[in-house]
Amino acid sequence: MINSDGNNQVLTSNSIDRSGMGAPDTNVITVFEHQRLTADNFLQIADFHWLMAQEFSVFSIKRQQGQWQLKVGHYIGIILLPSGMVLEILPKLNQSIQDSNLAQTRQWVQGMMSDLIGNSDRTHNKLPHTKNLGQISTQLTSLPIAALPLSDWLVTQFLQRLAQHQPTKHYQSQTHNQASLQGRLLIKEQLRHNSMQPHKFVCESSVLSQDMQGNRLIKSALMLLSPLLSQSTAPKSLQAWQPIPVLSQHEMQQLDSIYHQAKQQLAVLPLHVQKLQTMQQLVDLAYWLLQQSNTETGHMIDPNKASKHKQASPRLCLLIDMNQAFEQWVSQRIAAMFNQISPNYRPLYQAQSVWLSDTEGQACLSIRPDLLIYKTAIDADTHTHQGQDNTAAASHISASGSYSHVIDIKWKYLFHAASISASDAYQLTSYAQAYQADQVWLVYPVQGNERQPIALSQRSLNGQDIDNNMNSAQLWLIPFNVFTGTINERLCSALNRV
Repeated sequence: MINSDGNNQVLTSNSIDRSGMGAPDTNVITVFEHQRLTADNFLQIADFHWLMAQEFSVFSIKRQQGQWQLKVGHYIGIILLPSGMVLEILPKLNQSIQDSNLAQTRQWVQGMMSDLIGNSDRTHNKLPHTKNLGQISTQLTSLPIAALPLSDWLVTQFLQRLAQHQPTKHYQSQTHNQASLQGRLLIKEQLRHNSMQPHKFVCESSVLSQDMQGNRLIKSALMLLSPLLSQSTAPKSLQAWQPIPVLSQHEMQQLDSIYHQAKQQLAVLPLHVQKLQTMQQLVDLAYWLLQQSNTETGHMIDPNKASKHKQASPRLCLLIDMNQAFEQWVSQRIAAMFNQISPNYRPLYQAQSVWLSDTEGQACLSIRPDLLIYKTAIDADTHTHQGQDNTAAASHISASGSYSHVIDIKWKYLFHAASISASDAYQLTSYAQAYQADQVWLVYPVQGNERQPIALSQRSLNGQDIDNNMNSAQLWLIPFNVFTGTINERLCSALNRV
């Protein structure tokens, strides 16, 4: 549902990142989407060769003029390189990104991340397709210094949560066969194992232990981030986590199972509701970090190095699909705007509907807009279904209401209205026909508030404008300002345009 900008131009000759605070950060190399990287872009050539060998999905390998190149795809994130340097990948919105507004780019990216991982409104109405973002904590806070590299920002977010918690303890049942009776004697086991050695006792006792799956997940995530920590910045609270064992390589391969066990263990602990909730959120964040680094390891070309790589500790590698991230961010922001206008507006995220079927009623083709806005005619049960998923919400749509807006979201810069692709235009008109909505929007990113919404007029084959009174939706190109996280016009006026 989201298309890509095919621009191949190099935005910047990669240099050591400047954080906007007046001093260079010699540990971070900053690159952008679509940029072509060569060995000259790295302080240590071995880092470039290592990236080549990993075959990360974020890069495509090219060879031009006798030189190997790595072209960055539609991802943002961070990769810890073998030298200890951090490769920071930022989004490219247009051709004018320079070092002078690097801090501004980081600021809006971190604002987007904070919204996606920190919006309490999403607790009961989770956005779909959150493979990269869905498991992250729901109560992280944005930082006052928004010009930090993404790696420093991520570490600080994690440490903010960790500083509020000590390792959780619980009573574990342990069975011992020993010379002294301690705890509860297990009669069957005693007869089975000690019939010939009556001086020993098989007994069971409860021991207060920190060896919980949740603690181990958090400790493993902490070790993942440890290369980014200096002794001067590491808080003293980390000392309490030193005795906790990390997950083994075998357990990392069963990460989903370990995570669910951790959630179950936490759920039965006698903790205050707020403490339990924040502890679960920290486990969610740790699992998300480990999951990314566990699944995005790439493939080694050299089989000998590959076997050695499998035995190594997980390496921090956080790669987020920018298409998905932007789509979810804009969906969340626009839905919140509609909710502020009226509780009658009900957002449906990527609700799938059958569009074409054969004569026997079998589905041939389905459509799934990024965001549907349904306007109910009655206020009575508006809040009743807010906590339901899209399927349940769709089943409760009132016959007296109607779809007011169908919204498609593209991580694609449009220089002007004529830049709209034929496929995007066909998609908008298909949505208009299928949903009979008042308006159909194509939302695209901009930097700043100069660009304003543009109405598109449909024309019939005889060259006349289509009569909008004949159940034809108004089509709009809507600029979304990434700096403010809003569309470039007051929503009230946009809602009234039909």
